[in-house]
Amino acid sequence: MNIQAAHKRSVTVPNPVRQRRSNPRTAAEFHTLSLQIGDAAARPASRRQRPQEKALKLPRWKEVLNLLLPLQTAHQQREAEEKQREEALLKVADDLRQLRFHLDTVNDLYVQLGTSPIVGLERAGVQRRKGTYGRNVLSPPPRQWAQRVWRWFFTGFNRFLWVAMVVFWLCWKPIGNPPQSGNMAMAVVIILVIFLQAMFSAWQEWITSRAMHSITSMLPTEATVLRDGRRRKLAPEELVPGDIVYLQTGDRVPADIRLVEVSLDLLLDRSELSGTPDPTIGTLGYTSTNYLETRNMAMMGANVTQGQCVGVVVATGDRTVLGRIGRLVTSKQTERTLLQIEVQRLVNWLTSVSLAVGTLFIVLWAVWLRTEFPGFMSVSDALANGVGVLVTFVPGGLPISLTLAMTAIAKRMQRYRLLVKNLTTVETLGTVDVICCEKTGTLTQRLMAAVRIGMGDEELAATKLVADCEAPTVDGLQPAVRRIYEVLALCNSAVFDPLLAHIPADERVAMGDATDCALLRLAEQLCPLRQAEKRYKTLVTVPFSLRRRWMLTVCAEYQKEPFMLVKGAPEALLPHCGWIQMRSGAVEPLTDELRERLEEMQRRWAETNGSRVLLLCRREFSNDEHNPLRAHADSPAALYIASRDALEGLCVVGLVALADPPREEIADTIVRFRGAGIRVFMVTGDYAPTATFVARQCGMISDTTAVEGIAEVRLHAKEPAMHSAKAEKGHYKGRAGCQTESLLEACSESTLAGRAALVVSGDELLDLQTEEWDAIAAYETCVFARITPEQKLQVVEELRTRGCTVAVTGDEVNDVPAMRAAHVGVAMGNGSAVAREAAEMVLLDSSLASLAVGIESGRLMFINLKKVIIYLLPMTNLSEIIPSFFNVVLGLPIPLSTFLMLVINTITDVWASVVLTYEEPETDLMLHPPRNSVKEGLVNTRFFVQAYGFIGIIETLTGHFAFFLCLYLRGGIAPRHVFLAFNKWTDGYLGKTKDELALLVNMAGSAHFMALVIMQWANMFVARTRFVSVFRQNPLWGPRRNPLLLVSIPISVAVALFFNEIDWFNNVFLTGKIPVEFFFLPIPFALLLLTLEELRKLLVRRYPNGILARIAW
Repeated sequence: MNIQAAHKRSVTVPNPVRQRRSNPRTAAEFHTLSLQIGDAAARPASRRQRPQEKALKLPRWKEVLNLLLPLQTAHQQREAEEKQREEALLKVADDLRQLRFHLDTVNDLYVQLGTSPIVGLERAGVQRRKGTYGRNVLSPPPRQWAQRVWRWFFTGFNRFLWVAMVVFWLCWKPIGNPPQSGNMAMAVVIILVIFLQAMFSAWQEWITSRAMHSITSMLPTEATVLRDGRRRKLAPEELVPGDIVYLQTGDRVPADIRLVEVSLDLLLDRSELSGTPDPTIGTLGYTSTNYLETRNMAMMGANVTQGQCVGVVVATGDRTVLGRIGRLVTSKQTERTLLQIEVQRLVNWLTSVSLAVGTLFIVLWAVWLRTEFPGFMSVSDALANGVGVLVTFVPGGLPISLTLAMTAIAKRMQRYRLLVKNLTTVETLGTVDVICCEKTGTLTQRLMAAVRIGMGDEELAATKLVADCEAPTVDGLQPAVRRIYEVLALCNSAVFDPLLAHIPADERVAMGDATDCALLRLAEQLCPLRQAEKRYKTLVTVPFSLRRRWMLTVCAEYQKEPFMLVKGAPEALLPHCGWIQMRSGAVEPLTDELRERLEEMQRRWAETNGSRVLLLCRREFSNDEHNPLRAHADSPAALYIASRDALEGLCVVGLVALADPPREEIADTIVRFRGAGIRVFMVTGDYAPTATFVARQCGMISDTTAVEGIAEVRLHAKEPAMHSAKAEKGHYKGRAGCQTESLLEACSESTLAGRAALVVSGDELLDLQTEEWDAIAAYETCVFARITPEQKLQVVEELRTRGCTVAVTGDEVNDVPAMRAAHVGVAMGNGSAVAREAAEMVLLDSSLASLAVGIESGRLMFINLKKVIIYLLPMTNLSEIIPSFFNVVLGLPIPLSTFLMLVINTITDVWASVVLTYEEPETDLMLHPPRNSVKEGLVNTRFFVQAYGFIGIIETLTGHFAFFLCLYLRGGIAPRHVFLAFNKWTDGYLGKTKDELALLVNMAGSAHFMALVIMQWANMFVARTRFVSVFRQNPLWGPRRNPLLLVSIPISVAVALFFNEIDWFNNVFLTGKIPVEFFFLPIPFALLLLTLEELRKLLVRRYPNGILARIAW
């Protein structure tokens, strides 16, 4: 690595792309600390100490008491909290003000920290420092137990349960006259339900955090450290003060370090810490006495966006600036996912309906029943009935199932080596319809190798060049080959691991960019690199940039004139070239004919082999020619500028073609994405013919597909009607009707594979109009070549503007802006630390096929949640609210008690609803089009028709049939005597006593309860599939088995026996013994539900455009 002297002043470089949003509070505290440190000298010490603030701080016992009894006004509390915050800031500022690491000289720093720039730290010293400073990790945020307990017990639906509990308690005493123990028992039961749900929330929060921590620990993160005289890769947690750390583009700063060597183009992104969106140049000398503002410090959390540097660790863990500020701010609240918001909206809607219905029942009692039928319903009965509707109307298992579904999918993705950093990503993946991916490392294997070499009058295979021209020393190389070798070996940022020197060069692992690694291997094969290290000295390096598309190095043989070596894209360097070397080593003027030959060679290699082609150049100065580099040989900063200004009159020494084979699985992966209605766009910095060839290799462009360019885009933009008509026949609308299994295979073939693909270069994207971007967004396949990071960001934003849900893959720091702008940023596991940090998802195996698994998992979670809701709603809504309606409006004794409704809601239905979240897909979800998250939510009109208009009606009729049949069989009471009974249902009615009537109602209510439980068994199988026959979704064996689902049957039977057969529950909660025949009478109705549902699914499959298919959920 070439390390240069630094600039003497602070320089800020505008950043044209978006940076990661910092934590606003972290950024605010950073700037507050900076200001306090900066003006410390101007303030008197007495003012800094602010003794008057101590009077504002309450004693500890008063702070605790103030949580219960407000001893201060709100203004006083806020003022006291602000003063405490300022005191904490002042303490941190005073601590940072004492630090002198940025002001000390480099040698003094080495002495102070007891380290060496040659050896680094030794093992014994590392162990001592670990004992003193601990591990390089930040302390976790405070637990905030008070807020957690409040969230578990008093938020969500629990708020209404507390209200219901109070009402039931009041209905027992003092409203109850006489007091009814059942109301008191219901209050106790509701308290138990609240505690059970709170305990589950706490347990689930712990399980989720542990699961996310376990998969986050799979993310590979390393730092290059000098220890015992050797560079080695270590986990950042192992760093200690005094370690020498090497950083390069894409690395994340692992601790607070003082820069001791920097490249001239070093840029540090501190946006996460300071909130400043622009990167700043790193320097050797201090640029400010303020510890937080100087440019010779790199703080933990910063990113190296360009260049290279070496630094000495001065602080780790909580002693870093990030650690100190982290103790001043609270952790960010967990962001709710769209599905969580949607489920909460559904729960709120159901709660509103239940409140309205419960209020209506109470009003009907107050204005009608109380006067028209006195004695039919007491005040306590009316209140208990109204509140009972609120308690039982909302499915209690729904929030639980949502959380479990997300966690289950996250664990499923973990098995496939997919790291998901937050649950929001899981659901967003299911809606992705465009993937913008890089070529190198994503579509290809990143096993780049040199395959062809070209000169002015000859081209040959790289293997032949090595076989004919290899030499043990540089002097032994032929003149033309020597010039090529110098560019390959010296204009290169990759390095070999010295411990692997015994391995053949073509098999040796190199560290660095894939292109540089390939060129380094070729150079080693021509002549050992140690010969070049002895012979040449590197004076300055201008690293490769996608914006410039070239790399430059200034070198010199010892005691000789410096010369320039350049490599890069031919179209970027050829305009600066005036000479070319021949195979013999002779240098001739670069004529138009030779220029065309080079361009033809590049085009041919790209179109026939998909090779990445680089132009190798040099510029040397004769003795009688002024050498602008000579005067600045001892001034790296000046040499840096002079070399860039001297980029003219270059001599072409050769062309090199690099091949990178596509991944073995990529063609099948592209086919799978196409079948799923997902378009794959290639966004690369490579030459357009190279990118097109690789796109054909990967199956993105078929042999029969016509390739269009920017001219056709402009033509489509001028004819929007024709273009939109073509789009309507395309992938999405053509697949919208693919709802049934029989059409899935046909639909998977009805893509736009035969439609023209688009290949466009970055220069052609300039000044495009809105209509032209509309045309680009309608193509099935797009290849964007010679793209800069800004243009890649532009592509993503234009696609998002047109309603696409975009996922962007990347592995380098240049990919980060586009990854952050996309709906889902996906990093490769072998990519840079900055890319992995910026991404919401990491493919640990670096395979695009894993992304297909993630998208399938996101779709599966959404489908399974719909199944859970379709299972819960018919029972918890219609089947339970109708009995209350009959009781209030039609004068029936209540057919199903509030207690038994609560048992169904919180016990018998919960197991099946949870297990349904683990269902395997009934068909290949990657044969369906992506979901439009705006238009297709969890529930809609068709969903409610299925839940209430079909399943709910059948279950309600079955439950009431069991109720009336039990009254008739056990008490001889016909239904006509039950309807409109109102206050007649008392002593002497039909010759029965009040106790006998109550016993019959309790028994019939329990029969009603058992009928609903059995009907839910059938509904459980109904909900497993949306349009596939239940017989093809076997729960016991096969790829879609779910044997835990059947466990719900014995659980529900046991629950029914427990609450209905034990005398204590009969006496307190007014349940009854279930007649034995009512364990079997509902079974035919359950089979009828299954039969009708099978018939509906059959008609949907057979008539996919019929009315049943259109209203199918």
